[in-house]
Amino acid sequence: MKHLLLGTLLVIFSLHFIGQQVTNNTFGKGISIVAADSSFSMKFSARIQSLFIAEIPSDNNGMEDVSGNWMIRRSRLKFDGFAFSPNFQYKLELGLSNRDHGGESPETNNTSNLILDAFVKWNVFGNVELWAGQTKLPGNRERVISSQKLQFVDRSLVNSRFNIDRDMGIQIHNKGKLGNVVVKEAIAISQGEGRNRTVGNQGGLEYTGRIEVLPLGNFTSKGDYFGSDLKREPKPKIAFGATYDYNDRAPRQRGNGGSYVPDTAYNSLATLMADVMFKYNGFSLMAEYANKQADGTRLVDTTGAFIANYYTGTGINIQAGYLLKNNLEIAARVTTITPEKTSGRDMQDMYTLGLSRYIVGHSLKVQTDFSLVRETDQFTMDVSDEYLWRFQIEMSF
Repeated sequence: MKHLLLGTLLVIFSLHFIGQQVTNNTFGKGISIVAADSSFSMKFSARIQSLFIAEIPSDNNGMEDVSGNWMIRRSRLKFDGFAFSPNFQYKLELGLSNRDHGGESPETNNTSNLILDAFVKWNVFGNVELWAGQTKLPGNRERVISSQKLQFVDRSLVNSRFNIDRDMGIQIHNKGKLGNVVVKEAIAISQGEGRNRTVGNQGGLEYTGRIEVLPLGNFTSKGDYFGSDLKREPKPKIAFGATYDYNDRAPRQRGNGGSYVPDTAYNSLATLMADVMFKYNGFSLMAEYANKQADGTRLVDTTGAFIANYYTGTGINIQAGYLLKNNLEIAARVTTITPEKTSGRDMQDMYTLGLSRYIVGHSLKVQTDFSLVRETDQFTMDVSDEYLWRFQIEMSF
């Protein structure tokens, strides 16, 4: 808490002095500073997501069973720029909301889980970059897309169940062209236990590789990594991506996320993900597939309860939207989760209709969506339904 208070005071005082000057910065682009001798630069930005959620059971017992909750879903500070040379870049992102912090644990020294990204990028040569520090692994497209730039209020169940999230380590990124075809590659070696670790490595390391192919060339303004066709692509654009991840002796139920498991129950996890993004003239389509498997036996205690219940199985997410001329977008999403039957978890289906009003792109927008969430017991095939309504305002400068 002391570090959070000091960091917040530093930002407030910095903004106080910057605020005495009139700058050429515009809303949604952050506040940029460049040294007089061009030895460093810094862009500061902040964002807030205010979210309301209502969960409505389908048993028709009236409003007494409806639960509602207001929360600050995300509240974040971002700093990025270069140091010494434009070839050496950095990014620091802090999460201030309770949802960003996560729970205390001995592995993070029981401290606030404040840091989201903290890494440097070195442009080694050409389009080859070396990243070192803590950031998102090159995983599924929906996870790598910023939570600021989503088409719906939040990411799909496929992402929350199977993504490989942030970790600490090194990554190598490259981008090239074969004629008009753009090809992007990334590989990563990371600790395999998620962010903000303060104790020694448990289990083994994590190895990730990703390739993307854009056969029709680049999207406008990197549009393959934000939701909705806000740039109204004048020509069809499509991107295909695939990721393979291997977490050797994963110490957490989702690999580098979820609850820690006893070292006697470590399994290695292999995750395969594939995705596609298409945009043209206001229409956008994104689809993702994920499959996570464990290479060991699930251990149980004398009562038959799982000692460590890794989240394995498959998931499919398909979503599409159309952006009207007034920047109002109508979108729909279908998500199916099929956990391995041996895990004892229920199947999940989620059907969502969304409505978004983009006032200043993804920097100022109002979003709402309504979903039917269906859970099916894999053994008895009993079905349970629930309705979910969400309303969110995003502001980023």
